[in-house]
Amino acid sequence: MSKIKVAVIFGGTSPEHDASLSSATNIIKNIPEDKYEVIAVGITKKGRWLYYPGDVSLLTTSRWESHPDCTPAVLSPDPIHNGFILLGEDSAIKKVDVIFPVLFGRNGTDGAIEGLCEMSGIPYVGSGIPASANCMDKDIANTILEANGIPTPRRIVVSRPDLKRMDDIASEVASRLGFPVFVKPACGGSSLGVSKAYDSEGLSNGIKLAFAHDNKVIVEECLTGRELECAVFGSDKPLSSPVGEVTFDGDFYNYDAKYVLGSTRLIAPAEIDETSEKAIRNMAVKVFTALDCCGFAMTSFFLSPTGEITFGEINTLPRMSNISLYPRLMKELGITLPEILDKLISLALERAEITTD
Repeated sequence: MSKIKVAVIFGGTSPEHDASLSSATNIIKNIPEDKYEVIAVGITKKGRWLYYPGDVSLLTTSRWESHPDCTPAVLSPDPIHNGFILLGEDSAIKKVDVIFPVLFGRNGTDGAIEGLCEMSGIPYVGSGIPASANCMDKDIANTILEANGIPTPRRIVVSRPDLKRMDDIASEVASRLGFPVFVKPACGGSSLGVSKAYDSEGLSNGIKLAFAHDNKVIVEECLTGRELECAVFGSDKPLSSPVGEVTFDGDFYNYDAKYVLGSTRLIAPAEIDETSEKAIRNMAVKVFTALDCCGFAMTSFFLSPTGEITFGEINTLPRMSNISLYPRLMKELGITLPEILDKLISLALERAEITTD
């Protein structure tokens, strides 16, 4: 029987390009070779698409882009092609059976690549267009979850015209939320553009920083407590992993803590009471379902000293490097990374069959 052709799309133009390369490397290495044939397609930081037939070990560097066998390629939105158009000296079609997007941030987890996959008619791993877009926007995601009875942090939304009335914004933040607060791009990942403001000046600087990453900014109350993570997998009846706790050096869980300083530690399973463990796992599934997610997602929560649980955020395309939280938490369920990838691809194919029936 011929192998299922899986196109892994990696890289991208977002600031999370390098994180994508690490995850794609680990995914390609762990996709079961006896069942799947991997077609690797990378997107450079400048947005150029390249079919990459080279060694996977080169992906974590920029050397993959200059591989002599790289070929310009585009994912055809015409379903008749069912794959990628290779734009070398002799144009050709590289047909695939399923797409595994490993693109983070803008044009990756915001519904853009999912939309292109939908147009191509090719099944793809992960959540659909609305779920991806809604989860990417922290304000929209929290609004949906609040309507479903899930506690979320109090927040104030700031738009660009609000920059002309920063004194009013600062007064509103002080009276409604109180300092310190977190300032975040509404749509963003890896904590890029996120800051913690202790006063009006810090708030103003933080808002300007966040606007460098997005056109909508969230000012969020600073919750005290433990930061807990829960992986979710599935579709109609999703399951949640044991809860893990993230600890780190520094003032908050920012980009440097996640990727640069190497100070992040995951305690899995988290040392919490059974009641909190069960409540967080149940809430993670409820979040996943309320936002209409599919495949996999990483959810985070705050556990206050008094035992209150508040939703933090959701990532519909979790990192999959060899140190990432999602595979480590799923391992606590006894599910290895090759098994996760096999199940995700199978789920994508099954979903496509249901849609076309």
